Amino acid sequence: MTVHQIVRLENGMAFALCFYIYIQLGFPIWLFFVLLLVPDMTMIGYALNEKIGAIVYNVGHSFTLPLLFTLFSFYFSNDYLLLISIIWIAHIFMDRLFGFGLKYQESFKNTHIQRL
Repeated sequence: MTVHQIVRLENGMAFALCFYIYIQLGFPIWLFFVLLLVPDMTMIGYALNEKIGAIVYNVGHSFTLPLLFTLFSFYFSNDYLLLISIIWIAHIFMDRLFGFGLKYQESFKNTHIQRL
């Protein structure tokens, strides 16, 4: 098994774990699939230029914001923030399962995981 395959397998397992936790918390399954691709709206930055596009995309596809949402959901006892953060984290793992990673500013096709 190659390193690339191991990375994909790890991210696939993490995605499955997110989905399992989501189900165990009793959130609606249909909503998981409806909201799963919402973080891809961050690609809208590429309409301006590649630099802004990469920055906006990377903000939406790094773990920083969804983990902050998770912490805030515990602090404020807010199930909606937890629901959003689990789906958002699952999306990031799903993207990385398929080989899509954080973008470099010089090209949309260059990611921290591979060249598309």
